[in-house]
Amino acid sequence: MTSRPAAFRILLALCLAALAVAARAQDYPSRPIMLVVPYPPAGGNDVIARFVAHKMSAALGREVIVENRGGAGGTIATRQVARAAPDGYTLLMATSSLAINPSIYPDVGYDPRKDFAPIGLIATSQNVLLVNPAVAARSVQELIARARTRPRLTFASTGGGNSVQLAAQLFAEMAHVTLTQVPYKGNGPALSDLLGGHVDLMFSPLPGAVGLVRDGKVRALAVTGRARSPLFAELPTVAEAGLPGYDCELHYGIVVPAGVPRPIVEKLNATLRAVLAESDVAEHFAAFGAEVSSSTPEAYAADIAAEETKWSPIVRNAGVKAE
Repeated sequence: MTSRPAAFRILLALCLAALAVAARAQDYPSRPIMLVVPYPPAGGNDVIARFVAHKMSAALGREVIVENRGGAGGTIATRQVARAAPDGYTLLMATSSLAINPSIYPDVGYDPRKDFAPIGLIATSQNVLLVNPAVAARSVQELIARARTRPRLTFASTGGGNSVQLAAQLFAEMAHVTLTQVPYKGNGPALSDLLGGHVDLMFSPLPGAVGLVRDGKVRALAVTGRARSPLFAELPTVAEAGLPGYDCELHYGIVVPAGVPRPIVEKLNATLRAVLAESDVAEHFAAFGAEVSSSTPEAYAADIAAEETKWSPIVRNAGVKAE
């Protein structure tokens, strides 16, 4: 049984600790913050990260510095951030890969639900389903019918469990068809072979496909998200066009190491949401196929959990491997 003096000392220690946390949060940030992008420069997540970092720097009064640490599909940097000091000065620019990579890399070294404290969502992006004009399919339903009655259709993939590959694997599983994967080292070579008729179809990031579709070099059948894209307003979603329930989006957000004090998490979330509400953000994101999607930390935590639950069986059933 704890004596009254001992209980008082414990209570006093807890109160002092709480006051210390509150004081740190009140002074936060007192130095520059690092936003780690787990991929090389110039990709979509890097562009988003730099734009958001610039906005957050102005809002917080301290510089938010972007640092690119590519390698192993983003797992190296993600693991490093998971092990960083939980003080709010190391942030991770996360994508859906945060939740997907543990199913692809057996030694990933982190748990997406336990090792991070979500700050909030930033944006979502989606792909567009493209076919070579020689493919006799002008709708999703016609493409599915052709895949069921003709020799196997081929799809261009950039591998590694990214959204281009997973969009196709989800499509094949939900439509109960077999698609033959043809791997490429990037979207550029994949689109080139689609144009040349060397592959039948591809799920391509939106920005790179707009000009090709407008010029009639490829045929767009649908977009992969939950709603139509402003870049292709005339195109239905895959779900609308014949595969109910289909949804493949890439989610961007910010997380910090688990254990960052709650007041700091709340301050970062409030800052991020205020930044995303600024008038020029949606237009900037739209230029490369992304849409603003801000959230509370709790909503982003639920999103990460849902992404892991959704994609783990897809990765396993399709035999997706690290590259």
